[in-house]
Amino acid sequence: MQNLYEALEGVVGAGHIWKDEPMKKHTTFRIGGPADIFAAPESEKGICETVRLCREAGVPLYIIGNGSNLLVSDDGFRGVILQIFKNHSSLSFEGNLVTAESGILLSALAKQALAHGLSGLEFASGIPGTLGGAVMMNAGAYGGEMKDVLQWARVLTHSGTVKRLSVDELAMGYRTSIVEKEQLVVLEACIRLSEKDPRQIQARMEELKEMRVSKQPLDIPSAGSTFKRPEGNFAGKLIMDAGLRGYSCGDAQVSEKHCGFVVNRGNASAADVRRLIGDVRRIVFEKYKVMLEPEIRMIGEFEDTV
Repeated sequence: MQNLYEALEGVVGAGHIWKDEPMKKHTTFRIGGPADIFAAPESEKGICETVRLCREAGVPLYIIGNGSNLLVSDDGFRGVILQIFKNHSSLSFEGNLVTAESGILLSALAKQALAHGLSGLEFASGIPGTLGGAVMMNAGAYGGEMKDVLQWARVLTHSGTVKRLSVDELAMGYRTSIVEKEQLVVLEACIRLSEKDPRQIQARMEELKEMRVSKQPLDIPSAGSTFKRPEGNFAGKLIMDAGLRGYSCGDAQVSEKHCGFVVNRGNASAADVRRLIGDVRRIVFEKYKVMLEPEIRMIGEFEDTV
């Protein structure tokens, strides 16, 4: 691992790579033990070289943006975390098309679209993730999804080549795409929007913001919606109807404001969250014969299964 660290340091620079980096500093859950190596390259070449070196060394690699949909084990991650975030957030407009690097926050992208009088990203204005993560999981909210506006994404393939894939080639479904299935790395994406009165765009964004503030626990660390939406139902409603509002394991708690969220009340461990998720799944299944599927990604070693 030391040899890999030195090789990566030569690629990304000493100021952009760290050993034993606490992952709680890089997740919205504020939970997670240390990653063996944490790299945040400044250039696209640095991203590609980091991926190549890790794959050639056979060392586990996980890519994050804002860490908004992620639970990292208390023991951390044995391998390399590659962060594509603030160093990769440039964008450009051409008519109603916006092309942006994958590290830009969706909220920032939506604000820039508003400034240009372009509509289509209002649904994403409150999603805390990056464009790359949104493409990977086809992020969506309030009736909108990334596949509705995405034109193409430029990706790094597993073989090390960079190519552009159309939205159809990305095979985007509910919280999934070919990006995750084929271990692609999103570098850049192009979105097609439509012209609209900025006052109408702003009004819709404010409306959605009010809905989020009133219904979601935005003031407490979480990883967003904990479970995928089960077909024909809503995870939050099933959890609430099962009597699990406020249910806790240590400092991990089913949100009292929105039962679809698990929150960190202060010092929750990853084990607490994992155990809570397992309890919720079991109890909901016993009562309603619906097996909830976690939406958050979990990395590192855990003692139990969910």
